[in-house]
Amino acid sequence: MIDPIKIELYRHRFAGVAEEMGVTLQRTSYSPNIKERLDFSCAVFDGEGRLVAQAAHIPVHLGAMPAGVAAARAAFPDWTPGDVVVFNDPYEGGTHLPDVTMVSPVFLDAADAAPRFFVASRAHHADVGGMTPGSLPLSTELYQEGLILPPVKLYRGGVLNEDLLRVLLRNVRTPEERRGDLAAQRAAHTVGERRLRELVARHGAGEVCAYARHLQAYSARLVRAAVATWPDGAYTFEDHLVLDDDGEARRIPIRVCARIRGDHVTFDFTGTAGAVDRSFNAVLSITQSACYYVVRCLAGDGDPGVPDVPVNAGCFAPVTVTAPEGCLVNARPPAAVAGGNVETSQRIVDVVLGALAQALPGRIPAASQGTMNNLTIGGLRSDGRPFTYYETIGGGMGAAPDADGLSGVHVHMTNTRNTPVEALELAFPFRIVRYALRTGSGGRGRHRGGDGLVRAYELLAPATVTVLSERRDTGPWGLAGGEAGAPGRNVLVHADGREEVLPSKFTRRLQAGDRLVIETPGGGGYGPPENDTAGKMPIS
Repeated sequence: MIDPIKIELYRHRFAGVAEEMGVTLQRTSYSPNIKERLDFSCAVFDGEGRLVAQAAHIPVHLGAMPAGVAAARAAFPDWTPGDVVVFNDPYEGGTHLPDVTMVSPVFLDAADAAPRFFVASRAHHADVGGMTPGSLPLSTELYQEGLILPPVKLYRGGVLNEDLLRVLLRNVRTPEERRGDLAAQRAAHTVGERRLRELVARHGAGEVCAYARHLQAYSARLVRAAVATWPDGAYTFEDHLVLDDDGEARRIPIRVCARIRGDHVTFDFTGTAGAVDRSFNAVLSITQSACYYVVRCLAGDGDPGVPDVPVNAGCFAPVTVTAPEGCLVNARPPAAVAGGNVETSQRIVDVVLGALAQALPGRIPAASQGTMNNLTIGGLRSDGRPFTYYETIGGGMGAAPDADGLSGVHVHMTNTRNTPVEALELAFPFRIVRYALRTGSGGRGRHRGGDGLVRAYELLAPATVTVLSERRDTGPWGLAGGEAGAPGRNVLVHADGREEVLPSKFTRRLQAGDRLVIETPGGGGYGPPENDTAGKMPIS
């Protein structure tokens, strides 16, 4: 008999394992991107590779981590204690090359012929080689984006494959930082394995494994119950990316049809543009992550009697995602994908929310900033040592039917912090000369969209800078009569004071004294703006 109290207890027990893995990874990592921004995820899987619990880290990893564990299990059907598989290949379970994934088996006792659990981590490494520092280039094929690792064993039976590690570190700009971050991921796995064994020692392998399955079934029931309250029908929405890095803006459509039938929903991306000759293609697991994220946010949110849903494989059972092979959101090798994980994923969320807004009026917010404003800076310090920096920058959240949008926050597929100014200036040869809300950038409406941010960097040494951003041509859309948020802007202030507006995607070599100013989009407003008594404040 399934005990409902134990269901809740095991929900938190498994989540606690993933959370403690995350704390370990954060505290032992070397790079500010992982230690300060928390750009990583940790998760627990059962022996069949099904998600049991994922810490509340990065939403874009929600559907992609299971694909990674599946790829590791397919590559290595035989496991031994102490094995650690590492990979980043987007076409073999990864997302984009900077996201390095580790998978480790958990054997509960010596009699186990196969793992009873797996623990996994995915961390964004600030450089994995490629055309430009930070490994988020304006590439045209995957090979330009950095070192490609298929699933390989970094540790076999607890013994480090030093030859593999040497190859990996030789292909990156900051090898000691990479060495430290890889060691931090393995430390997180050690903690996860230990906690699972302690759980089994206290409650028995039979109960622990059984309640992993019960928890997955419970989540599936909750999501099915939520979807069953949505009106049947087919709801279509289209939005676009803009590719302007080649001097001429191209609008690349993303189209979805959400088909709701009973307790199941299908997201069909037929009609989406084909893969492009830039790095904004997304593998299918990214598209799945975006769809799962939206459904997970809606399930239990406003549905009477439906409690909060534990995040595990059961959440995905009532959701099907289809996309034509070779299109922008289901890319095939060797299509470039560095920006697909960060920018295209945000637009996928926008179109899915836009479609479901037709089915669930009064439940869906206006569009949020719709971009991660990715910035990489890399070069040499005065002593000749290399550095690479990566950051995503928050913006405006879309207004909800019953509330204003939040200002200056990370939205949807990113869940990171900003890098604190003090940590950034300690680690890198540049400084922040302005960091403020972009007042008035949120869309007007009965409820206003949140304001974006202004973040200005002054270089203290020559460096190569790459920006991948979106919503620079048109602002995030409003809903129910609300106005769009203000588009973002990228501005270069040369050392002589001359200002230059830059495109949404660019790579430039900048000099000491140059200032890069990133102005992020505001969120869309909700409801007729004539009821907005705050008035329209000037954008600053």
